[in-house]
Amino acid sequence: MFNKNMMEKMRVQMEEIKIKLNNISVLGATDNIKVVANGNRLLTSVEIDADFFKTANKKQVEELIVIAANRALEQAERVEKSEMSHAAMGMLPSLG
Repeated sequence: MFNKNMMEKMRVQMEEIKIKLNNISVLGATDNIKVVANGNRLLTSVEIDADFFKTANKKQVEELIVIAANRALEQAERVEKSEMSHAAMGMLPSLG
């Protein structure tokens, strides 16, 4: 069913997708915190509004970081699934 050439083609395509996902940025945010992740579901930056520290306590900041990070990771997962789906569809014609 799968020969070595097909397996190598799939491996190369997966590496290309990983590189592409690394260059895609998604945002998760709350009113005062922004978290950016890439399509490989790795966080790349966290930005916290400096004025937020004047009114928020440590626990509030921590909770909002978690919320923003989870939102970014959810977006990254959607992007990753979409890219993988497109790759799978691209491989299907060669399976027939």
